[in-house]
Amino acid sequence: MQALHVHAGPKARRHLLEHGLRASDVRIVPAAAGGPKGLILNPLDKFIFGPWLGTTDHTVHLLGASIGAWRMATACLADPQAEFEALAQGYIHQQYAGEPGKRPTAQAVTQGFAAKLDECFGGREGQVLSHPRYRLHIFASRGRHILGREGRLRTPLGYAGAFAANLLQRRAMGAWLERVVFSDPREALPLPLSDYRSQVVALNAGNFQASLLASCSIPFWLQAVHDIPGAPLGAYWDGGITDYHLHLNYAQMSEPGLVLYPHFQKTVVPGWLDKALKHRHRATAALDNVVLLTPNPEWVRSLPNAKLPDRNDFTHYAQDVPGRVKAWQGAVDESQRLRDDFATLTQLSSVPSQPL
Repeated sequence: MQALHVHAGPKARRHLLEHGLRASDVRIVPAAAGGPKGLILNPLDKFIFGPWLGTTDHTVHLLGASIGAWRMATACLADPQAEFEALAQGYIHQQYAGEPGKRPTAQAVTQGFAAKLDECFGGREGQVLSHPRYRLHIFASRGRHILGREGRLRTPLGYAGAFAANLLQRRAMGAWLERVVFSDPREALPLPLSDYRSQVVALNAGNFQASLLASCSIPFWLQAVHDIPGAPLGAYWDGGITDYHLHLNYAQMSEPGLVLYPHFQKTVVPGWLDKALKHRHRATAALDNVVLLTPNPEWVRSLPNAKLPDRNDFTHYAQDVPGRVKAWQGAVDESQRLRDDFATLTQLSSVPSQPL
């Protein structure tokens, strides 16, 4: 049984059949929000940013929201294979103090998460932002009007308004939450952001950790990050709210090439509030040049608990931290098969794929 499935848009499918899957053709690598689900891509990340893309000499834009932003920032460090291993171990073993039977407070999770990011990137911001070939773009969500500040009443009320607006039309949610991209100033993001209310802010050493923490700040699980240096004033939350799976207009990239998208599922859902709106899960023409790498659902059923790691495991295992660690580590160990399948594909002169 193959662990890895390859899905692709029409243009990308033709390219794979004619030329195979070549590192020299990749121009963008997106990385979705999704919390612990991103762990399943760890061995694949090690290979892609180690011996595969590491042999190229062209610019590659790395786009990330939430854990995806953490993954893409890790790719920009000097030894990405070792750093991705450290990321996995840090994420797997995370735990937060709290009362028995109760979820840890948002303040405790925020403090612990901020400390982990500082442990990973503190003093190395310049290394991430000066990578000779990679250009990092971190996606966050900025609250507007009532969501401009976090508050015990205003936050749930604001998100209720955003939810209602999103039901009517995704763009309408822009009245409540806007996309802010903290972007490598050396080269602009090579695609338009006209699909949704957006701002672009220069990413630098002074706002790197704050923007990364904001991109990972799940509402009600973590506290918002306020007034990030160099960015518009306001409360910033998880980039996955506006861009859960980064369903962007890749078909209008400013230069020819492929978008290589390691993902944990076949569908590319636009925003976090679209998860229940199945009609927004369909592929669009924007994904014409996207190659999506996903785990085979049959293989997923062979993992611990017959599923990918997810945030519900914190509740399921509760105080049984060793049990959760064992399950998550087991899933990461098994996902070496995704890496092996991908390595085999890169050796083929023609790669078959399934439609998105």
